[in-house]
Formats: sequence, structure tokens, C-alpha cells
Amino acid sequence: MTPGTGEISHRARRPFAAFTRIDALLLLMAVIWGTNYSIVKAAFRELEPQAFNAARMVLASSVFLAVIGALRNRPALADRGGFASFASVLHTPALLTRRDWLELVFLGLVGHCCYQYCFIGGLALTSVANSSLMLAATPVVIALLSAALGLDRISGLHWIGVALSMAGVYYVVGRGLAVGSDSIAGDLLMVGAVICWAIYTLGAKRLMLRHSPVGVTGLSMSIGTLLYVAAVWPHLRDTPWLTVSGWTWAALGYSALFALGVAYTIWYAAVREIGSARTAVYSNVIPIVAMVTAVVFLDEPLGGRKLLGAAAVLGGVALTRISSSRPVNPD
Repeated sequence: MTPGTGEISHRARRPFAAFTRIDALLLLMAVIWGTNYSIVKAAFRELEPQAFNAARMVLASSVFLAVIGALRNRPALADRGGFASFASVLHTPALLTRRDWLELVFLGLVGHCCYQYCFIGGLALTSVANSSLMLAATPVVIALLSAALGLDRISGLHWIGVALSMAGVYYVVGRGLAVGSDSIAGDLLMVGAVICWAIYTLGAKRLMLRHSPVGVTGLSMSIGTLLYVAAVWPHLRDTPWLTVSGWTWAALGYSALFALGVAYTIWYAAVREIGSARTAVYSNVIPIVAMVTAVVFLDEPLGGRKLLGAAAVLGGVALTRISSSRPVNPD
């Protein structure tokens, strides 16, 4: 049996899905991606956005390839340290077929090259509030595509949870939408990022049943990085890297290792464990984390409206965990 598939079906049949380790990891992912907004925006003060992104993708891909190589040469490393039950997230012995490689190239193009270009370009042109609202549509897009393709069975309760989370995000950030030519261009790029991420999430589902999240993410990211670096090479070449401050290098390292490394791995481990639709709803927690981060580090006010919106987002996530919808395993 493919690692994890039996567990998926077993858990999916429960009328109530209790809070599990994968839920805790998804909350950690939301914290990483939520704090990443402020860190990346601050780094843009010193580095051109696409150059910054290319550098962090190169660093993250290099680390992924090093981990993949180490686990391939010594697969027993994945079972050490009391993580044997989580070993398939790090490494699986299945060989890559020609179809696997073609899918990895597609995922690298859409989920890393195109997504990152749209996300970074959009974040540079529009506000965090706009970016959060655009990306909050991700669960809806993934759920619609999942249902249309027959990959996930979406229950009514799940849809209510998605709607509640979306309403909470809008209540927090929707009233602060900025309007302008740059903002509109940034918003459109964010819409493109949402579409790319939805395709990426669903497109990797078959690979995740045969291969580890670390392997699929690392290889597809490496392919996407090569394409991305080629596309933005002039920005990368013209950046005065020797004058970059230590803080910006630290921000680049955090964004590469945690936002692209740890968080991506958690995302796909969760997709395999609880399905893409339920995993995607946790992306609605990210704007709340970004809001709290802004309060702590930027002294932005935290009013009752924001607290009520945050409660709606978290309540929506809770409803999706009660939902009886379940993933459909491909043949």
C-alpha cells in the first residue's frame, strides 16, 4: 500500500477529525508564511524584489537537493530521531518514471516559476491587505477545482467553513483595499498567483502518493528555480550583493529556509494526509498572522473588528476539520 493512503481513508471516514499533529504543523506553516510578508516587504527596501526572490529560491533549492541527496544515499536517516512514522514525508524508495519527470517539470514551471513571479511582483506593487485578500481565495479555487476534477468530495459543512473564513478575512482586510494603477496590477498578479498555486497543489497529488513531499517539492522547486533565474537574470546580475546588509541576508535566509523549505514541505505533507481542500483552508489563517505581526513590529492598532474577523477565520478552519468530506485517491 502506498505510504499514508490507508491512513487518509481511515481518518476521512470519521465524522469528526480531531486536532492532530498535521493540524499543528499547518498552524506552524501559517505562522511562517504570515510573518514572511513583513520580512519580505522589509527586504524590498534594499533589494529589487525579483532579485531577492531569485536568491532565496536558489538557496532553498540547494538545501532541498542536499537533503534529497543525503536521504537517497542513506535512507535510514529518515527513520532516526523518533520520526519513523513521518519518514515517508522525507524519503520514499520509489523510482521516478518518465511521466513523473514530465509532471515535475510542469509543477516547476507553474508552481514555482510562474507562482513566485506573480506573488513577488504582486506583493511589491500592492498592499499586504490586498495581497492577503487575493490569496484568501485559494481554498475556494482549490475546492472548486478538486470537486470539478473528482479529486475531493466537498461537503456542505466544508463549504460553510470556507465561506466563514473568507468572510473573516474580508472583515479584517477587505475594507482597507487600496485603489490605483500599481495596486490593480499587483492585485491581478496575485490572482495569477492564486491560480498557479491551486494548479500546483492539485497537480502534484498523484506524485505525492508515490513520492515524498520533500522529494517532489525539492525537485520541482529546483526546476522552477532554473527557469525563474533565467527569466529574471538581469535583476539578479545588476544587484550590488556586496553592499547588502546583514539583516537583509538574514531575511533572505529565513524566507528561503522556512517559507520555501519547511512551510512547503508541511503543505504537501498535509495535502497527502488530509486532502487538498482541507489543507487549503489553513491559508486563511495567514492574513491573521500577518496582522498580528504588524501589530507587534509595526505598532499597527488592533481593534475589535480585526479580532472578530480573526475569530471567524479560525472558526471556519474548525468547521472544515469537522467536515465529513474526504479525498478521492486516484487510480
